[in-house]
Amino acid sequence: MFFQPAIGTGGYLGWLVLERTEERQREVHDRSPTLGRNIDYFRENFSHSLTAGELVDDRRLMSVVLGAFGLSEEINKKAFIEKILNEGVADDDAFANRLNEPRFKAMSEFFGYGPPVDEIIIRDADFIEDVIARYKSLEFERAIGETDNDMRLALNFRREISEFAESTAEESTMWLQILGRKPVREVLSAAFGIPIEVSQLDIDRQRDIFADKAKQFFGDSSKEIFGKPEVIEETIRRFFFRRQLESGPNATTPGYAALTLLQTNSVGATAAQNLFLSSF
Repeated sequence: MFFQPAIGTGGYLGWLVLERTEERQREVHDRSPTLGRNIDYFRENFSHSLTAGELVDDRRLMSVVLGAFGLSEEINKKAFIEKILNEGVADDDAFANRLNEPRFKAMSEFFGYGPPVDEIIIRDADFIEDVIARYKSLEFERAIGETDNDMRLALNFRREISEFAESTAEESTMWLQILGRKPVREVLSAAFGIPIEVSQLDIDRQRDIFADKAKQFFGDSSKEIFGKPEVIEETIRRFFFRRQLESGPNATTPGYAALTLLQTNSVGATAAQNLFLSSF
């Protein structure tokens, strides 16, 4: 069964379509033969003891493991992945802790190999099903992204920002973690109207800018705000409208007729767009 995402014309209206039909679309996606074969293979072959080395040597197992953490593109880096798994995350100098990509650390921590190298870890059925659930979810996001990457970013943001909200990290640490997660940062940068040049500033200054913007829009910059569904939805809404403005409003953009009238009546393009955005 070939999965074709239904997202309408894209943009925020397309996001609303996706939200309304998401459960059904996930069900269709999960019936994909390729996905099903990979899951069956994982259940059958990961139900016994495996070392990290044995795991990375099995490409089909690794396609599920890496897919479960959104790292499918790393499938050919066997030695790299084995090192990440074997060193774990307990030591501050562990390989995963020195990488800029937090997904590697999350994967290493989740599988829990670590020193001593090649220690045999026995996984139970719940662990296996957890990996499979992650794999299905991330593969769905990837499939959506093949049609519209902004939709993938929004799905990823909704999932990951909730995890940040549930973490035990202090506010300042949470913002640093958010800045280190590129897809989440991309959504917030667009939603908050933060220019790319900000990424060149000192990291503490960047953190303050993002936190200040959150307080400006939502009245708070603590992690609790991202535990509120209405805040997440408003952020995604602003993200899509900013994206539409970056590419230029079109006939499917809400408020397009009013914007066109303003521009026609000799209001400058920049001023018109600013006025248009202020309504959001």
